[in-house]
Amino acid sequence: MRRRNFLVHQLIAEFMGTALMIIFGVGVHCSSVLKGTKYRGSGHIFAITTWGFGISVALFIFGNVCINPAMVLAQCLLGNIAWSLFIPYSVAEVLGGVVGSVIVWIMYADHFKASTDEISPITIRNLFCTAPAVRNLPRNFFVELFDTFIFISGILAISEIKTPGIVPIGVGLLVWAIGMGLGGPTGFAMNLARDMGPRIAHAILPIANKADSDWQYGIIVPGIAPFVGAAIAAWFMHGFFGIN
Repeated sequence: MRRRNFLVHQLIAEFMGTALMIIFGVGVHCSSVLKGTKYRGSGHIFAITTWGFGISVALFIFGNVCINPAMVLAQCLLGNIAWSLFIPYSVAEVLGGVVGSVIVWIMYADHFKASTDEISPITIRNLFCTAPAVRNLPRNFFVELFDTFIFISGILAISEIKTPGIVPIGVGLLVWAIGMGLGGPTGFAMNLARDMGPRIAHAILPIANKADSDWQYGIIVPGIAPFVGAAIAAWFMHGFFGIN
């Protein structure tokens, strides 16, 4: 019973932590792009910083969570999470991404409506999910793979520091650095739940004049590449540094 209660608690934490991350992340895109918001036009530094801070806040609140199926895979490979939990954790995180995006849409519904004739359907889609600056699927795949390799390797290294509070702050700074330095080609998803959850929300929400959800890109690049990058990161960090 205790084990079952812990599992339920952890799944809820993964769900809520991911939802909160997405509320900050998709929210900042809506805030900086949609017509009539107070912070319209704030730019990419504003957005990337909010993503970093938002992830830090989610980690401070929910503690030892992955909020990323790629990290779940890495932890499974390192033996820290049972393989039987890979799918439940990942599903909880993707659902968190869906719900977080729906919450943002409700908050910005008036602004979505005001933006219908001014902002392109593709730009509206990109508020929710990532898209490449230049569409070249093999190169886009490599970018997301490499970004995720740096991301997961960095988190595993930061997690070795046992000072209380350092992990959420360190991960936030890591996200900020990756976004600023490596995020330009693809938008640095590095996380199936970050991209797929909002992409599903975009597909099901009653958004006027919306573009298709571009499932080809969503599945191939932010869907698969982060898992490959995370697996390489887990093997590298374990083999080179002995990190478990």
